[in-house]
Amino acid sequence: MKMDEIPFCTTDWNNVEKTEHKGETGVAYWRTRLFGPSDNQMRVRMVEYSAGYLADHWCSKGHVLFCMAGQLETTLEDGRKFTLTPGMSYQVADNAEAHQSYTEGGATLFVVD
Repeated sequence: MKMDEIPFCTTDWNNVEKTEHKGETGVAYWRTRLFGPSDNQMRVRMVEYSAGYLADHWCSKGHVLFCMAGQLETTLEDGRKFTLTPGMSYQVADNAEAHQSYTEGGATLFVVD
């Protein structure tokens, strides 16, 4: 990730519009900001997963993901599972290891990709 042409700014996430993204089960609400030039944008999101959320796809996008609240279970295509609790994060590169998210009780995440 190359962070170019991003002036200093602050974000009040409470004022960023939520968009709804249905999972295989449950729903995700994203608050999304884009930073940088159009050919190298950095997407920054506050994501809230409802209880019982299961992503409807295997994701190959790289992320830095920080768990702020709740608990998130991430399964990799090879079957390994990782559980994040508040204060934990994971990092994965683009096209490195496809992953799928699940939360039993809901989770709030901060994601940069």
